[in-house]
Amino acid sequence: MLWSNTASKEYLFLAERYSVFFWSRRFKLAVAEVPDEIKALFDLYSENGIMTADHIHRFLIEVQKQEKATFEEAQSIVESLKHLSLFHRKGLPLEAFFKYLFGDTNPPLDLKLGVHHDMTAPLSHYFIYTGHNSYLTGNQLSSECSDVPIINALKKGVRVIELDIWPNSDNDDVEVLHGRTLTTPVQLIKCLRSIKEHAFTASEFPVVITLEDHLTPDLQAKVAQMVTQTFGDILFTPGSERLKEFPSPDSLKRRIIISTKPPKEYLEAKEIKGKESDYQKGNAASDEEAWGKEIPILNGHILADDKNESDKDDDDAEEDLDEGDHKLQHDIAPEYKRLIAIHAGKPKGGLDECLKVDPDKVRRLSLSEQQLEKAAETHGKEIVRFTQRNILRVYPKGTRVNSSNYNPLIGWMHGAQMVAFNMQGYGRSLWLMQGMFRANGGCGFVKKPSFLLKSGPHGEVFDTKAKLHMQKTLKVKIYMGEGWFYDFQRTHFDAYSPPDFYARVGIAGVPADTVMKKTKTLEDSWIPFWNEEFEFPLTVPELALLRIEVHEYDMSEKDDFGGQTCLPVWELREGIRAVPLHDRKGERYESVKLLVRLEFV
Repeated sequence: MLWSNTASKEYLFLAERYSVFFWSRRFKLAVAEVPDEIKALFDLYSENGIMTADHIHRFLIEVQKQEKATFEEAQSIVESLKHLSLFHRKGLPLEAFFKYLFGDTNPPLDLKLGVHHDMTAPLSHYFIYTGHNSYLTGNQLSSECSDVPIINALKKGVRVIELDIWPNSDNDDVEVLHGRTLTTPVQLIKCLRSIKEHAFTASEFPVVITLEDHLTPDLQAKVAQMVTQTFGDILFTPGSERLKEFPSPDSLKRRIIISTKPPKEYLEAKEIKGKESDYQKGNAASDEEAWGKEIPILNGHILADDKNESDKDDDDAEEDLDEGDHKLQHDIAPEYKRLIAIHAGKPKGGLDECLKVDPDKVRRLSLSEQQLEKAAETHGKEIVRFTQRNILRVYPKGTRVNSSNYNPLIGWMHGAQMVAFNMQGYGRSLWLMQGMFRANGGCGFVKKPSFLLKSGPHGEVFDTKAKLHMQKTLKVKIYMGEGWFYDFQRTHFDAYSPPDFYARVGIAGVPADTVMKKTKTLEDSWIPFWNEEFEFPLTVPELALLRIEVHEYDMSEKDDFGGQTCLPVWELREGIRAVPLHDRKGERYESVKLLVRLEFV
């Protein structure tokens, strides 16, 4: 049966009225619990219960500290919420204003900025989003090798992919695997093709492939052919001359860069001596909380949970080759050598030689997290000076068989550009890494603070051990949270009652700034109203990350995870903001967010 035009119009009218009724019912419930401070601000910036575009414009400038906000932006906010203001076309009632504050258009970082750092400086002037053993799907000893984690990392903006390359069993092809372990290999060509396909999905800035090379010269030549044929014109090769200064990310847009050291002699032995038992011990020792262990605080640089480790480095030394070993360099395939744009290696002579700055060439040095911690004790300023021109890569210690990570601040505060992380897991350390690279539009390159790049008139550089003065204070007020009712099953937290939420708020940064605080626990509420304020004095805000976590208190068991985020302090927008929370792997929840006020004083 066909409807008449009159009947259709009547139906549409009733549908619109029902939609308005539904929205008004939903937001009357929310309005009844709007924090008093929000109500007071609405009263201050409204007239007769309506906030016009003029009022919103003033609010954006005076409260949200958006000094460049335009009237057109204010008008667009009104337009975007007109479905909640059907009877007030010229402005917003309280419920619509509250919807704006808690909406996706009011985030703590200005997403419209996109890439806004200067991208014309040398690569050594940037922190670079870096993966470790990028091909592993799980633990370091027995998981599968695949191109899938490489693709996932690239889609998240990771810019440095590490591949360990080995001969196959017939010594006629090249595979990617974690050598002398139970990991199952994946073909190198498959990884290269996936890198080419997905390299610039999330960012147009260059992708660096770091190769851990265990090949004979004939297989190096085969790799050179694979790389050249796969990447073609997008492959950056500097020619026969070593670089005197690294190019800029801007000049290398949509280019692939190869970084490796002169290769070790091929080790035929692939025995897995004692690895099975090591794996079992590693798994037993790595029973972490559901959301990962708390990040060790840097205390004199040696991390608390590493003090009992053996001083002897594990056998996962990734860069132990002497760059001056001419015998090994003599064996390298010339076509392979020509591909290397960022040369890596360790000179002889200990730390003093490793950290020497050559005015005529630049290079990459790799240190394990433990090696860096020890070096920082005696050579902290030399590390900073080295990283002003050269690239320092830091990688996880070999005992992290469960693919856990370390505190990345030990690298960043010394200027290390490539703080390499296992991206396939989760945990608080990885949340910090994700937080750092939310900066600069998520492009995978973050310009280092100027104090890590400059030298004084007498060559003095930033001293991580010096007592620093407070620069500013960040005030964080946690009003409330919502969204768990929609994103979680009703019995996820408690089978018989609503959840008991509390929030943890703090700073990850240099040791003087690092702290975590906690709200009260609110019982039996899907929409917790904490209304608590915290102050964080900051000595180095340029390296500070705001950490927020929500947990559900459980008297009889471990507290349940309810979401987290980590945000670069130097890019925070002041004012009242809707802060989206993410799951343990860093994926954003659809609905869960907090209403927070941010202020610098």
